[in-house]
Amino acid sequence: MLTAETVKRFAREKGADLVGIAPMSRWEGAPKQMDPRYIMPRAKSMIVLAFRISRGDLRGIEEGTLYTTYSSMGYAALNQILGPMVLWQLSHFIEDHGYETVSMLNANGGEAINPVTGNFRKNWSVPVTEDRPYPDVLVHFRLAAYLAGLGEIGYSKVFLTPEFGPRQRFALALTEAELEPDPIFEGKICDRCMLCAKHCSTGAISTTETVKTTVAGHELEWGKLNPLACEKGIQGGFNGERNPFLQEYPRRYGYGRSIEGACGCIRACMEHLEKKGILKNQFKTPFREKKNWPDLDHSQPRTLTPDIVENYEKTGKIEDAEAYITYNKVDNFGTAGKKAAPPNDLID
Repeated sequence: MLTAETVKRFAREKGADLVGIAPMSRWEGAPKQMDPRYIMPRAKSMIVLAFRISRGDLRGIEEGTLYTTYSSMGYAALNQILGPMVLWQLSHFIEDHGYETVSMLNANGGEAINPVTGNFRKNWSVPVTEDRPYPDVLVHFRLAAYLAGLGEIGYSKVFLTPEFGPRQRFALALTEAELEPDPIFEGKICDRCMLCAKHCSTGAISTTETVKTTVAGHELEWGKLNPLACEKGIQGGFNGERNPFLQEYPRRYGYGRSIEGACGCIRACMEHLEKKGILKNQFKTPFREKKNWPDLDHSQPRTLTPDIVENYEKTGKIEDAEAYITYNKVDNFGTAGKKAAPPNDLID
């Protein structure tokens, strides 16, 4: 027999850290373009899976030594490898009991609405009939997690759970099976300390303006977010102050852009909540044991460090050193002095 408990047990056994269930009725009043009931009108339940971001995934950026682990293991691998693998198995498990299931990975791409700006993309798609939204419907994953009782949306708009604070990513499944729902979370995790806003490298989170919305009879509020400033923050700040790389890498390359390591909305928030001792996932040592490294100044010309020069001289490849310097004076389009254009999906 398929029950909420058997579904949760199966999902956890396959790799989900947290599982919550909401009735589809909790989406009543949602904007048409974000309402998952248009995706599966017969759906009775929404299952929300959470996958933790390991604290160690953030260590290399915290120390300024390793920038690939967070973007690969803490970002892409959860959204595009582990999450889909668990969704596959969960959907098959439910469908083996006779209930159709729609899996939704956290892809954040291909939607009629730009997930960064919230604006419709120009010339993207058309509704297949007048009474339906544009494909693709953009389901708000953080609201989904809230409706499934997994936690709350913090002041930064990042989702917080009692287990991991801001350290998780989500995947969704819509199903015809009518499963016992979880109650909406009534606790309090975020204390409005504003450290998320104060530590954001681009000031993308307002400390004075907020956004309010009502879902399932509950009023939610978070700091007003400047999404384009947030995009620059992800890439290391307006002037690269949190970006140790000499060229503009990784300005245009998907998950690889995540080199600031969510300095405010995840790292500062996590450290604060850990110090308060309110998270269930506890550690034997504090995350931040020393002052964070200072902002970098990219305004001065960069020269090769002595160890690189010595290596080039020993190998007789001094021309490589000159090419290295030239390369880092050139932008992503290979032409010095020209300003790089914004990604196409931001022009809307």
